Amino acid sequence: MSWLVTGGAGYIGSHVVRALAGAGIAPVVLDDLSTGLDKFIPSDVPFVRASILDRGEVIAALKDYDVTGVIHCAGYKFAGESVKYPLHTYEQNVDGTRVLLDAISAAGVTKLVFSSSAGVYGTPSTAVVTEETGTFPESPYGESKLIGEWLIRDQVRATADSEAPLKATSLRYFNVVGSAFLEVWDASPHNLLPKVFARIVDGQPPVIAGTDYPTADGTCVRDYVHVQDLAISHVAAAQALDKGKELEKVYNLGSGDGSSVRQIMEAIVKATGTDLPIQEGPRRPGDPASIVAKGELAARDLDWKMRYSVDEMVASAWAAHPKA
Repeated sequence: MSWLVTGGAGYIGSHVVRALAGAGIAPVVLDDLSTGLDKFIPSDVPFVRASILDRGEVIAALKDYDVTGVIHCAGYKFAGESVKYPLHTYEQNVDGTRVLLDAISAAGVTKLVFSSSAGVYGTPSTAVVTEETGTFPESPYGESKLIGEWLIRDQVRATADSEAPLKATSLRYFNVVGSAFLEVWDASPHNLLPKVFARIVDGQPPVIAGTDYPTADGTCVRDYVHVQDLAISHVAAAQALDKGKELEKVYNLGSGDGSSVRQIMEAIVKATGTDLPIQEGPRRPGDPASIVAKGELAARDLDWKMRYSVDEMVASAWAAHPKA
């Protein structure tokens, strides 16, 4: 038996694939390579090049590889871009999840771990969010992830008394950084570290947007979590479902206290060895002073912990980042 990882050729998904293999669980990758890279997939891992929107291909993959559960990482993950392309975002993230759930049901698969997002919270009224915090997403991306959670919740409820009840959980998190493997890096042009790394490689200094926030050093505070820690908890969720354990519907994978933008920029300067000075610019409209998530429930159930310091997270990202 095996676990299917949708989006397994992506930055997060490929770490999950390696974590599964490391735990003795056979992974299978399904990815259409719209944003993923086939070179991120280990050579000994079966790869199905297909979209989660293709029900027939998904069902075939589930049956061909005797899949027992799915870790659903596939999706359009760019919050800012989702505002420009809402229909594409909903197609990939909402309809894709609906088709996947239909395929899972048709193939008799009963376990699902959903890679959701702390973007479902929007801008909360409190600086630290818990699983009980209200969900008020502010982008089509965040909305699509919340709808995905609803779809899964409703399918769990609908199949509860059937011969093959679906067991599922959703994992929410903010900013993912770092790398555990030199051959895998964050290839997104929209995420903070790759954007700043690209500026430094081009000889441009890193810029902090706003230094007058009511925080310890005046810059925004956010959750930055290492991708390998995420992968470990995804696998822990899969293992718990395999053992028949009851999990919470949702878990936050958060640091509990966060890191400031200045801390991240200083870690970038240290890791890259650049002599370019950090520049300070004006605030960006709509940036809240601080948003972090607590992770106590995940620490209790999913082996969640922050295993890396800020310097280690950034250094590992720089080590894997293509320099040319």
